[in-house]
Amino acid sequence: MKRQVLALESRLRSCRNVLTVGVRPNFGDYTEAEARLIHDADKIYYPSAFYAEHFEALGKAIFPSCHSYRCAQDKIKQSTLFQLAGLPHPRTRVFYGRRQQAGIQDYFSFPLIAKDPRGSAMGRGGFLIRSAAELDTYTHHRHVVYIQEYLPIDRDMRIVVVGGRVVHAYWRIACAGEFRTNVAKGGRIGLDAVPTSALDLACQIAQTCHWDDVGLDICCHDGQYMVLEANMKYGRGGFRAAGIDYFALMEQMIENGYI
Repeated sequence: MKRQVLALESRLRSCRNVLTVGVRPNFGDYTEAEARLIHDADKIYYPSAFYAEHFEALGKAIFPSCHSYRCAQDKIKQSTLFQLAGLPHPRTRVFYGRRQQAGIQDYFSFPLIAKDPRGSAMGRGGFLIRSAAELDTYTHHRHVVYIQEYLPIDRDMRIVVVGGRVVHAYWRIACAGEFRTNVAKGGRIGLDAVPTSALDLACQIAQTCHWDDVGLDICCHDGQYMVLEANMKYGRGGFRAAGIDYFALMEQMIENGYI
């Protein structure tokens, strides 16, 4: 590989054309040589949430975008963006404090889905609520509650878009008795073809939201495709299942100037 690039986070650590120097919260902890590399780089790959906005403020190109970092693991920001952009998304509402939470049943019927709004991943922090008693238990110690309509589906699609291109797409199929399709929760990866309409929607979402490296969870309900959420730190199990070398893929995208 001829074109070597600089990264801070370890996401591309196994790419032969990427030099990864790590994320140091005190910039003064970088060696003089490392600091010079950062200053001189045309683009910084995976700069981390800490440094992304600093580089953007200084006019230095980064990958992925600041928008990707701003919405990472934040379902409230993601849902708000989907709603503002008019993107198809399950009916979702955020309730703050006990007074607002008392009105949840004015907007949703049981069963409903409750999700921890920030920081959750791999199916953690997702709950199927079937009754008022379960809802009261869930909300009791939570000031912010993220509620979404329940869709009776047993599978969804994970569509990974990098640099505006779909680089992989596969099905996630829930195991018996489980409402979550996450592989970490027993979900099975299916490699049947993903519909073109879903792929087109994923590209539209990534472009609209300015997310240039994202794994989008998309489902089909009553004949309509809709986005469930976005994952900026998606796993690579689906790539392995399909025999795709993720690092070779990223090496080639860098070499070709796609990212």
